[in-house]
Amino acid sequence: MIHPQTALRFIDPIVGFGVIATKRIPRGTITWARDRMDSVMTEAEVTELGPLFRAQLDRFSFIDGAGLHVLCWDIARYVNHSCEAACLAPGFDFEIAVRDIEAGEQLADDYGTLNLTEPFECACGSKACRKIIQPDDHVRLADRWDAQVEAAFPDIGRVEQPLWPLLHRPDDVKAVLEGRAPYPSCRAHFVKNAAH
Repeated sequence: MIHPQTALRFIDPIVGFGVIATKRIPRGTITWARDRMDSVMTEAEVTELGPLFRAQLDRFSFIDGAGLHVLCWDIARYVNHSCEAACLAPGFDFEIAVRDIEAGEQLADDYGTLNLTEPFECACGSKACRKIIQPDDHVRLADRWDAQVEAAFPDIGRVEQPLWPLLHRPDDVKAVLEGRAPYPSCRAHFVKNAAH
């Protein structure tokens, strides 16, 4: 489920639609949490659906660390890519804002964290744009993503969290916040034996 202070908006003819913040979302806010209404499918189930469904799933789903296709039921499926992502996943089944997201700004992930199967040309327009997003970007960028998450993670306990009730492992998150467990790594989300 996407954060409630968001809306679907047309961005431009190249990107299409995207998810924007309707109010300021502070760093450390859980911006998305996997929930029971999200569709989760194996590769065999996706293949069985056929090419018409496959095209839509390739566009709107992501592959989790277990190799399962996850199709968000709400507007979360319209969160776009940015090479300077505002949201990243911290080793749990949710994403946090790794910086403040101002009202009217897009919530954006780095698709390099989503187990891509094919490269794609980037249209994010950021100063740090990689131009081509590769299936093996996680090999080069995981440390950077982890550093961003580690800097923002303590703020989870300091800001309002409307999605907290959806967390699958809230006690594990609390253990990290209280210093009883190490910061998790985005590497938990990468499919084993993925492209390198």
